[in-house]
Amino acid sequence: MPTAAVNRIGLARDAYKGAATTLCAGCGHNSITNHLIKALYEQGVEPHRLAKMSGIGCSSKTPAYFVERAHGFNGVHGRMPALTTGAGLANRQLILLGVSGDGDTASIGLGQFMHMVRRNVDCTYIIEDNGTYGLTKGQFSATADVGSVQKRGAVNTYQPIDPCAVALTIGCSFVARSFSGDGKQLVPLIKAAMAHAGTALLDVISPCVTFNDHDGSTKSYSWVKEHDNEIHDVSFIPYFEEIHVDYEAGTAQQVELHDGSHIVLKKIAEDHDPTDRLAAIRLLEESRERGQLLTGLLYLDERMEDLATRERLPERPLRDYGEDDLRISREDFGRLMAELA
Repeated sequence: MPTAAVNRIGLARDAYKGAATTLCAGCGHNSITNHLIKALYEQGVEPHRLAKMSGIGCSSKTPAYFVERAHGFNGVHGRMPALTTGAGLANRQLILLGVSGDGDTASIGLGQFMHMVRRNVDCTYIIEDNGTYGLTKGQFSATADVGSVQKRGAVNTYQPIDPCAVALTIGCSFVARSFSGDGKQLVPLIKAAMAHAGTALLDVISPCVTFNDHDGSTKSYSWVKEHDNEIHDVSFIPYFEEIHVDYEAGTAQQVELHDGSHIVLKKIAEDHDPTDRLAAIRLLEESRERGQLLTGLLYLDERMEDLATRERLPERPLRDYGEDDLRISREDFGRLMAELA
């Protein structure tokens, strides 16, 4: 009888799977889940040490779909960074993996995201970035590009917030971007992010398939709204295939989305120095001017200490300390008071 392949800690790939997805068929977030399963399996991550953290949104449902035996906490919208910081300070032995969205991170959670980055909390922070609020019927998020057209025809006139540019500006020690359909690039980036000591930001462009209508269809939302007396706003979500790409470093690739629109991805050239922060910022701005989404490892600083190291926290989890461990002795208290006198 053939036996299932196991990783370095003796677990089969199935040990890294979770519940069946409830996201839309063809959603890029499901591709990211599959890439996470592959990366965690190949890394040999111990499930009992993994803490999956998330906020609110389609993206924040993702932790339910991988590593069922891991810890998990689904928090309030935009507050995942604070929860993750607390978990990391309470137990340095946890492997922190935060999954967020562009709304959860760049809108309501922007302040928390920025402070988590500047503190360099030891966490892999994945943004499933689709530029829209998928749970609330497709409004623009803060990462939507100028000129983006909404499902109902509205055009975005606001400048986008680029999570990678923000992270670079405030000193994030690991910054990368990828595309949900590019497993060849994304899986190694996930592995590198998890191996990094500090905040590792991975902005993953993940197109939303729900709001793809076309004029002329008698089954489209617009046709039904024009010809029916509706009492509820009911949405039908069609089936789409997941989008996959494969292209070389230093080249650009045009990708057609499900609604017929296009995005242009560009992989960083192999001669890019990821330790040069100014060069990374310049590349982002140049790509933005050309209408391209730059992907790959933008910046890496291995010298920066993570928060727990900088604050000299003990390796022993704080949750394991009792009152006797934490209460100051009378002698020490006397010395402290004498110093303050």
